[in-house]
Amino acid sequence: MNPSTQFAVQQTMQLLAIDSPTGLTKNATDYLLETLTNLGFSPIRNRKGSVCCQIGGEGKPLVLAAHVDTLGLMVSTIKSNGRLRFTRLGGPSLSAVETENVTVITREGKRYTGVIAMENASVHVNRELEDGKRNEKNLEVLLDELVSSKEDVEALGISVGDIICLHPRAHVTPSGFIRSRFLDDKLSAGMLLALAKAVADKEITLSRKTTLFFSIYEEVGHGASTGLPEDTEDLLVVDMGCVGEGLGCTETMVSICAKDSSGPYDYAMTSELIALAKEKKLDYAVDVYPAYGSDAGTALRAGHDIRYALIGAGVYASHGYERSHIKGVDNTLKLIFAYVANA
Repeated sequence: MNPSTQFAVQQTMQLLAIDSPTGLTKNATDYLLETLTNLGFSPIRNRKGSVCCQIGGEGKPLVLAAHVDTLGLMVSTIKSNGRLRFTRLGGPSLSAVETENVTVITREGKRYTGVIAMENASVHVNRELEDGKRNEKNLEVLLDELVSSKEDVEALGISVGDIICLHPRAHVTPSGFIRSRFLDDKLSAGMLLALAKAVADKEITLSRKTTLFFSIYEEVGHGASTGLPEDTEDLLVVDMGCVGEGLGCTETMVSICAKDSSGPYDYAMTSELIALAKEKKLDYAVDVYPAYGSDAGTALRAGHDIRYALIGAGVYASHGYERSHIKGVDNTLKLIFAYVANA
């Protein structure tokens, strides 16, 4: 594993260890501010909470964007039996959250563990368990506390509106697979930190003014609506590459998105990325994502006059327990490095 790829994976694991569902991202952005400052840069956090950091270069302003907010849940009802109903933050797959360990974080910062289960979840009691549809009405959080009433739960300090964090279960296998929730998009954030380190170490000479942008409301659709530098000409979003039936990308590749649910990406900018991938002999795929949106679409709807493109390491089982590979990180980093150094 080359040093930049190793650093990207290390930073990804650090970020995955920080709970940051949409709406509760300050600890993650604190980490970004500290890491970028230690690398010698001057990052800022705007009022909305996104982190923006110019890393050098001159002319033709380019922004590379990733997001550090993740999917999550929020307490919507405290039930009379002491269990919790929830509402989703973003779009986590409900079939993939059943039996997941969680942490409930109160407004006062208290933390309580628990697990998500179906109502009446014992197979030996409920013969209909396997046939039940998983939804927000019949899935519930069982707290790891001796509670049996709404009053018991409220006495712990838990209230409606408290955040419920899904445990990421991050792990890198000996064969190079990276398995975790929230590789979308902390894997990409780790890669942008690796880019910052490479620039700081003078391993890369930037061919243009380059800024890193870390958004925090991407999973709910308005991440890059504000905060991009006013002089931005090109926006390269680094987000997960889709892996699935009908697509060419695998976990070991860098994916270049030609179109998603918002429409086609900028033809010329996407073509530049494809040409660089060919020139550098990278393992890549060009794909159309049928059910996908990114910060590029958000920025365009907000009125930014920019070119825009999307790349990312291949990630399987998106919005569930996800999987990528170190080779996918390596291919994506090589394309990023080539793009920022290519005039």
